[in-house]
Amino acid sequence: MRGGNRRTRLRGLPLGRPRGQRLGRPRGDRLGRRFGWFWGAYGTSALGTWLAFGAFPLIAIQVLHSGPAQVAALSSVGAAVGAAVAVPLGPWVEFRRKRTVLIAMDGVRFAALLTIPAAFALGALTFLQLLLVSVVVAAADITFRAASGAYLKALLPAEDLLVANARFESTAWTTTIVGPPLGGVAIGLLGPVATVVADAVSYLLSALGIRAAGGHEQLPERRETTRIRAGDLLDGWRFILADATLRPLFFNTALFNGLVMAAQPLLAVLMLGPLGFAPWQYGLAFAAPSIGGLLGSRLARPLVTRFGQHRVLVGTGALRALWPVGLAFIGPDTGGLLLVTGVELGLISCCGVFNPVYATYRLERTATDRVTRTLSAWAVTTKASTALLTAVWGVLGSLLGPRTAIGLAGVLLLATPLLLPRRAAAPLPEPEPSPSRG
Repeated sequence: MRGGNRRTRLRGLPLGRPRGQRLGRPRGDRLGRRFGWFWGAYGTSALGTWLAFGAFPLIAIQVLHSGPAQVAALSSVGAAVGAAVAVPLGPWVEFRRKRTVLIAMDGVRFAALLTIPAAFALGALTFLQLLLVSVVVAAADITFRAASGAYLKALLPAEDLLVANARFESTAWTTTIVGPPLGGVAIGLLGPVATVVADAVSYLLSALGIRAAGGHEQLPERRETTRIRAGDLLDGWRFILADATLRPLFFNTALFNGLVMAAQPLLAVLMLGPLGFAPWQYGLAFAAPSIGGLLGSRLARPLVTRFGQHRVLVGTGALRALWPVGLAFIGPDTGGLLLVTGVELGLISCCGVFNPVYATYRLERTATDRVTRTLSAWAVTTKASTALLTAVWGVLGSLLGPRTAIGLAGVLLLATPLLLPRRAAAPLPEPEPSPSRG
């Protein structure tokens, strides 16, 4: 699942609620039983994802004896092609019941991943199959994320969105801390294919959890033209670029995420190569700071309550950009390890606050009938920009050296706060609900 998700148990009530009406959920901090099922489904699939972290490259290297170029293609080409495949799915999903789409995307990922252990058992596993599965999973991930955002906005009242997003963020960081060590043990005992099975099963359990949430979801009203036209594929980007507050945030997140991720392979080369750190030290430097994301997500709501959404969004968005440049000064000893750990702790703590606030802000600024297309376009752009910048920084690392390229990424990140929204914007008025056709 790699995305976010939710529910409140009241059978017979439509998911698309009249404006101002709650879905009959209990008062207090509880968000309802249906949200609980959705949250549990997210946590299950997120844990499966992190259990299988790095399994595809390991299978390519250990089982298929693939070279560096093929291993790199699994992440870069797979993600890029998957993003392209997901482009037409956004407009299609917009006019479908989101809960049905979520279950279907979990089913697609379950089936696709299961082909790997099946082919391995038959001695028929190939690199092409690994690549095709990575494309299918990437496209399903993007579609799931977009549908889950629309589902969440329809499920909960606006004042509960930040609480829900903070819970998903804390769950994401918790699984990040727990998953890779457990996955490493499983790979050591059973091999990387076993963790792919665990990942596949997590999607099946997620689908069952979403289905168990129950409730009736209203079918979104379709346009008069039912066929998707070529121009419809760009609707998500049109909505984003036409909004004066979403537009800068869109460019900020795409550039920030791309530059941070582009520097990661170079940092691995630097730490495990010239600086001589052991693999366990490298893993520790990135695993331990994940606790900052968990703490940051818990602080998001109190900070917004005290300082306001816009100030927290801009403040933490700017603070997170200050840390990565410090990675260019890493040394070969314990001090270098502490430097990386400290930088990552600061970066992840800021992201832990920023991410749920930004996710809530984006949902509030997007009309209900445009959420899926907007989130799909956002995710496609983020994946594509990350793949592109990773490739560019790979070339820069070869030409300038890893340390210089890491420093260059850090310097460019210092400029990303200029793309944050300058002023707070009022939430968009919600249109009156249309009669259900479902």
